[in-house]
Amino acid sequence: MKLTVILAALLVTVPVTAQNAGQGQGRGTGQGRGVGQERSGLGQAAPAENVPPAPAPGSAGIYKSDADLQAVLKKAIAGTNDMATSAIANTDQYRVNIVHRPKPAGAIAHPGNTELHYIIEGSGTVVTGGKIVRAAGAPAASATIEGGETHKVSKGDVVIVPAGSAHWYKEITGDITYLEVRFVAPK
Repeated sequence: MKLTVILAALLVTVPVTAQNAGQGQGRGTGQGRGVGQERSGLGQAAPAENVPPAPAPGSAGIYKSDADLQAVLKKAIAGTNDMATSAIANTDQYRVNIVHRPKPAGAIAHPGNTELHYIIEGSGTVVTGGKIVRAAGAPAASATIEGGETHKVSKGDVVIVPAGSAHWYKEITGDITYLEVRFVAPK
């Protein structure tokens, strides 16, 4: 299935309500990562001018070609040996990115934001739920999960992480690339 068809379906179905406006959406800088912090997420504070509002109901849809998205991702991957992203649509209500991970990273949670991962390529082991733990003084990348559920994931699989729930790509076989849709959790 073409990625653009999946993206269009997800953007149309992401639940966003007016009462959620302004709750826990700043845009992250992509720098640093700690327990309860985000690498580039809605729950991290950032100046309002850096986060565009979601398009108004009835607006034209957002379209980006697979070729354009892959070119941005390829350039981002070339610039790092860590996680790289290709942004599709990032607003005060949702973030939609293609994420590429060449290696595991520490466990994380996004308060106030539900997250969906659709695995595009590669495979790995994801842990969700449970409690994030990290030894005192240890780097954020060493955060793990106690008591979560572990699942092997591969191309075509979907992971939905409820708002505030811990998640962690514990193992990655080669590389893994997934569509990430993060949105303000409806009440």
